[in-house]
Amino acid sequence: MADNNQKPTNSRMANLHPEGKPRKKIWLQIIKWFFIVAMLIIVSGVGLFAYYAKDAPSISQAQLQSGGTSSLYTRDGKFLLSLGSEKRTYVNNDEIPKELKNAIVSVEDRRFYKEGIGLDPIRIVGSVLVNAKSKGVAAGGSTITQQLVKLSVFSTAASQRTLRRKAQEAWLSMKVEREFSKEQILEFYINKVYMNYGNYGMGTAADFYYGKDLKDLDLAQTALLAGMPNAPVTYDPYVYPEKAKYRRDIVLRAMLKNDKITKSQYTQAVNEPITQGLQPKKNNATSELRKVDDPYIKEVISEVKSKGFNPYNDNLKITVNIDQDAQQKLYDLVNNGSVPFTNDKMQVGATIIDPRTGHVIAIIGGRKLPSVQLGLNRTVQTGRSTGSTVKPVLDYGPAIEYLNWPTSHILDDSKYVYPGTNIQLYDWDNKYEGKMTMRHALEQSRNVPAVKTLSKVGVARASLFARKLGVNVPSDSGLSVAIGANASSLQMAGAFGAFANNGVYHKPQFVSKIETPNGLTRNYDSSGTRVMKESTAYIMTDMLKGVLTKGSGTQARIKNLYEAGKTGTVKYSDEELVKYPQYKNSPKDSWFVGYTKLYSMGIWTGYDNLKDGTPSGVGSSSAQLLYKQMMSYLMTDKANKDWTKPSTVVRRRIANGTQDKVVSPTASNSSWQLFVKGHAPKNPYSEVTVDKRKDEDDDVDTRFDTEDDTSSKGQSHSQSSSSSSHAEQQSSSQKQSSTSNNNNSNNQNQNNNQQTENKSNNQNNNSQQNTNNQNNQNQQQNQGNNSNNNH
Repeated sequence: MADNNQKPTNSRMANLHPEGKPRKKIWLQIIKWFFIVAMLIIVSGVGLFAYYAKDAPSISQAQLQSGGTSSLYTRDGKFLLSLGSEKRTYVNNDEIPKELKNAIVSVEDRRFYKEGIGLDPIRIVGSVLVNAKSKGVAAGGSTITQQLVKLSVFSTAASQRTLRRKAQEAWLSMKVEREFSKEQILEFYINKVYMNYGNYGMGTAADFYYGKDLKDLDLAQTALLAGMPNAPVTYDPYVYPEKAKYRRDIVLRAMLKNDKITKSQYTQAVNEPITQGLQPKKNNATSELRKVDDPYIKEVISEVKSKGFNPYNDNLKITVNIDQDAQQKLYDLVNNGSVPFTNDKMQVGATIIDPRTGHVIAIIGGRKLPSVQLGLNRTVQTGRSTGSTVKPVLDYGPAIEYLNWPTSHILDDSKYVYPGTNIQLYDWDNKYEGKMTMRHALEQSRNVPAVKTLSKVGVARASLFARKLGVNVPSDSGLSVAIGANASSLQMAGAFGAFANNGVYHKPQFVSKIETPNGLTRNYDSSGTRVMKESTAYIMTDMLKGVLTKGSGTQARIKNLYEAGKTGTVKYSDEELVKYPQYKNSPKDSWFVGYTKLYSMGIWTGYDNLKDGTPSGVGSSSAQLLYKQMMSYLMTDKANKDWTKPSTVVRRRIANGTQDKVVSPTASNSSWQLFVKGHAPKNPYSEVTVDKRKDEDDDVDTRFDTEDDTSSKGQSHSQSSSSSSHAEQQSSSQKQSSTSNNNNSNNQNQNNNQQTENKSNNQNNNSQQNTNNQNNQNQQQNQGNNSNNNH
């Protein structure tokens, strides 16, 4: 019976369906191919690792022991300063408390003492899984040794986290593990990490935060320092005490879990206030050089971070564009009384760039400031209106570029109300001067012609032109932006630099090169970008020369220097005058932006707060006077070269009071005007080959008067920008009162202006009496109107 129950081994069905043997062969094939693929992956991985590792940079004990701070160098290769604190407290292994080592190992690398190769495969796999699940970098797999290598040799920039870099980091970590003991590695790490406020190393931090040596800290204080390197700014106990406590308690829990402290020690430590034993916040002692360079250093740090590097941890060699002598001179001028200010609370923000490269060679972020690091930098503040310094950038530059306006283009300075509103626009003197050339309107900083020019160009098109020059003006702005837009002295120096550089713009930059410890070099100099036609830049520069010789900027003029520039002032708004009525006749902000072929300088002066005062007296002219002294210094022993007229610009002698009536080159009551080639009137006289204007032409006033014209259309704006130029009022007053016997060349020019103006007006069909009547009528209309104008 038993035999009958046995399964036949040679049955027909068994032969037809041989299940066991084929299935076994399939699995064997799968396993075999799996191992083959795995071996190929391993071999390829090892090969790729070896390929990357062979180019790994060298690493020495000196690198491991050095601080992680970056150093700044000038363009000629000279060391300038270090970003870290001047004194680092280096602690040797026998001076490091066991408690601190336990805290660091517990929170950063629990298997540190068990690793034999400087890598932790378990930690790496764990971090890969966590990061894959979170679709980001949620956990790190680096050991303490890897972190030390990273801080000593590599950049921490996210852009540098490549497979090549990881392979080299792993190779160097294994090398460090072979050459140094665990205790040495911990010593190097503890002395290298960044601890905020320019402090490197936990020994330095113990003194900064607690005024103690490491061995004298209690458990809670030790845990805080052990946890800070993870994010030293975020876990700042002064600024973010709650976050600092959170991180400290994580360290304490890790120590408890790792059996390095008892439950009672843990409980006592987590209940200790984060502020216990914390010293009052202090500023590191700074050298005079650091004090002078502080605003520049602040912008260097910001620029380096924007490029993906960490200047505090990456041990970078940063080449900066500073001219230290110019930086010192600028600092001295605003602080030692060489340039007068209304009082010590009056502030300044100034930038000097090389327009040929965009290199920022010097900046000043304020005056009479306390010794603080990385303080408020007024050089880059963009919350203050530029006043009329924006006119070349937003109004007349675009008009030349897009509409091909010549310098003789006729504009009408007459009564103007912003379309769709009842807001009347006034000039700084509450008068209207009638018809005038674009050149005269810019020189004398007339507001109505500027607004009408922007209306003709169109705000959208003008804002595009300005943005290409680094000045951000919203395309939906109202027409009042024509006489004042928010920008910084840095932006304005860069924008005018494009005029100085024949229409090629270089974005202002503080850093020209960054070098990492592993040999990576990044150069940031560029050839610039053409943002306007060469003809536009030349014509604008030619007009801006007149601002200094006979316009609103005569106090900035440097005798015999080829230069150009523009003034700007902003008066208090009606709302501000309600609170401070005594400020009615004073400017809120005063600007001057001027340039030569070699330097472009933007200057803002004013007060941080209304309650601090108002620019008055000589303080109203501080911007112009600072420019004059600083540019005189900069141009000493430098080539004083004029701009060369491009072939795309045509010069014509034009009869005063006309836009395109060409007269003889020797005719009186006329002046040289510039036209874009192809848009100039025909010249019945022989072409003049001499580019340099005759001396007497500098004194010709091309204005002429007409009746009010209110037909110009413009874009409405909800509120009139408000400002007024006290400095420009002074300039006008000086022009009226100057005499022929005055030895001052500026006043002589202004007197000649008045004489030629009268002569020109007499030859036009409008008498001087009509002019006076017109001005009187306009002045009566302006009485009682509280609207103030940027100019």
